[in-house]
Amino acid sequence: MSLAVVHSRALVGVDAPPVDAEVHLAGGLPSLSIVGLPETAVKESKDRVRAALQNAGFEFPQRRITVNLSPADLPKEGGRYDLPIALGILAASKQLPSAALEGHEFLGELALGGALRPVRGALPAAIGAGTAERALTLPAGNADEAALAAVTPVYAAEHLLGVCSRIRGETEAEPHPVPALGAAPPDAPDLADVRGQQQAKRALEIAAAGGHNLLFVGPPGTGKSMLAARLPGILPPMTRAEALSAATVGSLGDGGFDPGCWGLRPFRSPHHTASGAALVGGGTHPRPGEISLAHCGVLFLDELAEFDRRVLEVLREPLETGRITISRAARQSDFPARFQLVAAMNPCPCGQLGDPAAVCQCTPDQIRRYLGRISGPLLDRIDMHLEVPRLPQSALRATVQSGEASAAVRERVLAARESALARHGQSNAGVAGAALEAEAHADALAELDRVVERLGLSARAWHRILRVARTIADLGGTERIESAHIAEAAAYRALDRRAGRAPRPE
Repeated sequence: MSLAVVHSRALVGVDAPPVDAEVHLAGGLPSLSIVGLPETAVKESKDRVRAALQNAGFEFPQRRITVNLSPADLPKEGGRYDLPIALGILAASKQLPSAALEGHEFLGELALGGALRPVRGALPAAIGAGTAERALTLPAGNADEAALAAVTPVYAAEHLLGVCSRIRGETEAEPHPVPALGAAPPDAPDLADVRGQQQAKRALEIAAAGGHNLLFVGPPGTGKSMLAARLPGILPPMTRAEALSAATVGSLGDGGFDPGCWGLRPFRSPHHTASGAALVGGGTHPRPGEISLAHCGVLFLDELAEFDRRVLEVLREPLETGRITISRAARQSDFPARFQLVAAMNPCPCGQLGDPAAVCQCTPDQIRRYLGRISGPLLDRIDMHLEVPRLPQSALRATVQSGEASAAVRERVLAARESALARHGQSNAGVAGAALEAEAHADALAELDRVVERLGLSARAWHRILRVARTIADLGGTERIESAHIAEAAAYRALDRRAGRAPRPE
C-alpha cells in the first residue's frame, strides 16, 4: 500500500482554509474515488486527472485509488484540486518523490492534455500559504495575482510536466516577481475638465480628504456624474494592506483580479436596475457583490432615487460596520465592504425642479414620493448632500480653465489625510464623535447644536457634521474645529434643509 499527502487550499468567502489531498493506493479492481464532501466539479476531476496524466506520458496506476480531501466536513468546489490530486497519485505510485512535496502547496485545474488553467481566489490561497510558510505553485494565469501576497515564493506553471520536472529537481524556477504598488490612475479624468461648479468641487475635495460619503442632487446634465468620475484621481494612494485587502476581494469575482489595477482604488458603478443580491453578493456559493468589490475604493450610484428602495436599504449596515455577512443554509460568508459612497440623483421625477432654464412638471406629492425613496436612516449615513445647479451657457463656453487640476487638489487631500492619520490613525470618516468633541471650540459645538435642533437631525447626523468639519479644519491647516468649519459642514446637508426632508432619528 502507498500513501501520499499534497497540501492545497479551499475557498470560503475571502478565506482559504487548508485542504490536504490524501491519496491512497491499494489492491483490488482499478478505480478512483474522491471523498471529503466533493461537489460535482470536484467529482469530475478524476476524469480530467486520468486523461492529463496519460497524455503527459505518466503511468496511471491500475489499482484501487482513494482520494480524501481533508477536512472532510468542509465542502469542496471547483477544479482547483486537480493538480494536488494528480501530484498525489504520482507520489503514491512512486513516480514523484513524496519528500519533495513537503513545504509546498499546489492548486490548479488540469486540461485533458495536462495544461494548467487558472482558478478563482488565487490571492487568498497565496496569503494562506504564506501564513503556513509554504511555497505555492499554481497556473501561470494566476501568478501575477498570487505574487501580490509576496510572503513566500510563488511559482507559475504552464503544464503538469513543468511542475513535475521542478519537483524532481530536473529544472529550476525563479519565484514570480512582485508588482510595484501603484499611485493615482494614470488615465483618471482630470478635475480641471469640469467647468464652474466650484462648490461641488470643494465638496469633492472634502469627501476625498476625509473619506466621507457624498450625494449630488441636481438637474440632468449639470456634471454630477462627471464630478464623481474624477474622485479616484484625487484620492490618497492605497497602503499595501489596503491594496492587498481590495485585491483579495477582487480575486473572488467572476473576472478575477487584474494585476494591472494593483494599488489603484476600485471604482464600481452598478446600474440602477441592479438587485439587492448584485449589491450585497450571494449565490449558492456566496460571492462578493458590488459593495464588497468597491472595498477600499468608491461605490458610485448614479440615479440613486431610481434604485429600488429595498435595494438601497441593504447599504445601511455596511456603511456603518464596513462588512457584509451572507448567510445560507449550508454556510456563512463574511466579506469586507469598507467603501466610500458617492451618489447622484435628480431633484424630482422630471429632473427640472429648481432649474431656471426649465419648468418642473411634477406635483408636490410626486416630489415627496420621489425623494422619499431615499429613507431617513440611509440619508443619515451620507455625510454630505449638495445641490449642483445648472450653469449658464457663458460658463460652459469659457475658454479659460475654470479650476485646478486634480494633481494640485490631490496634494491638499494628501496633507489633510496625513494630519488625520497622525492624530487618530484613520480617516476622519471613521473617528468617534467623542474624540472630535475634544478638538472643537465650545462656540463651534454650540453652533452645531443649533444646526441640529433647527433641522431636526439625528445624533448620527450630528456626529457626521462634526467629522466633516474636522476634515475642513485639516484642509485649512487648523488644529481645532471652529464655528466657521461647522457652518460650512452644515451647508453640505442640502436635503436636510428642504422642508419635510429632515431625516428621522432611528
